Amino acid sequence: MLVAEILKDKGGAVFSIAPQNTVAQACAELESRRVGALIVCDEERVVGVLSERDVVRAIARDGEASLERPVSDYMTRDVIFAEPAETVAVLMTRMTDRRIRHLPVLKAGRLTGVVSIGDVVKCQIAEATHEAESLRTYIAAG
Repeated sequence: MLVAEILKDKGGAVFSIAPQNTVAQACAELESRRVGALIVCDEERVVGVLSERDVVRAIARDGEASLERPVSDYMTRDVIFAEPAETVAVLMTRMTDRRIRHLPVLKAGRLTGVVSIGDVVKCQIAEATHEAESLRTYIAAG
């Protein structure tokens, strides 16, 4: 399965935040959207990702004061992207190797969606289930 197919099923909604917004604002957005990461955008350009993990590290380092600091102080700046034509297997390897859970998807330099590790696992389970069912049908047909 390709990234484009995942986005077709789940939609291309991207929840973003500006780098100057506070970590407290980001936490409120993470909670209200029920997501694990926000894409940090300066206008149309992706400049980072702020994940729940980044927030935990910020609080561990700087305590409550981190909540009033800008997202740009704590976001992950080295953003790893996915492309619509990539396979789920490629994404799984990239996410595992880099220990990341969210990949913004770029098509021709434009942000078109986000794929999470949950999306990838869901896809892998669906493919395995389909394959098992196909094998059962084949065996039953004799």
